[in-house]
Amino acid sequence: MNTSNSSKWFKLFWMFLKVNLLSPSGPASVGLLYKEAVGSIMTEERFVEAVGFSNVLPGSEALKLAMFVGYAAGGIPGVFTALLGAVLPPTVMMFIVALLLQQIQHESWLDGFVRGMSPAVAALIVLVAWELFKVGSTKSIGRRTILIAVLSAIALWFDVPSPLVLLGAGALGVILFR
Repeated sequence: MNTSNSSKWFKLFWMFLKVNLLSPSGPASVGLLYKEAVGSIMTEERFVEAVGFSNVLPGSEALKLAMFVGYAAGGIPGVFTALLGAVLPPTVMMFIVALLLQQIQHESWLDGFVRGMSPAVAALIVLVAWELFKVGSTKSIGRRTILIAVLSAIALWFDVPSPLVLLGAGALGVILFR
């Protein structure tokens, strides 16, 4: 193993460790990962592709993104390096949280704390969605882009599974953006 690969894998490990330490929730971590990966490891278009495919496939979005970005950065060793960085923080945090919750589960302030975090998570998700919306419509936000967004929102409102909505939006994009 040469120094160049070691440096690249350490950078990849550190990126996912940092993202998962600072933003342990799946959707909220996408925005932070965007800032870390785009420009240094991959292009915006490639990142949007990674997010899209990670939503279509079953399983944890964070782990699928780690695999996609890890592979783009360093092949199979990059996949395992990114996965280690992505899995280590939540695993350690869950052990700590489980121990703490056993001690404070009957405290009255805990419900307020959780209810206070909910709007912040929603705001993070909206900001990430807006960034992805802007990237997905690189030329301009026109009627076709808005049509796809509105149809997707309607489908999601009626509980159509998100992978089907993404596949449908992609197929509609092929038709509308020839």
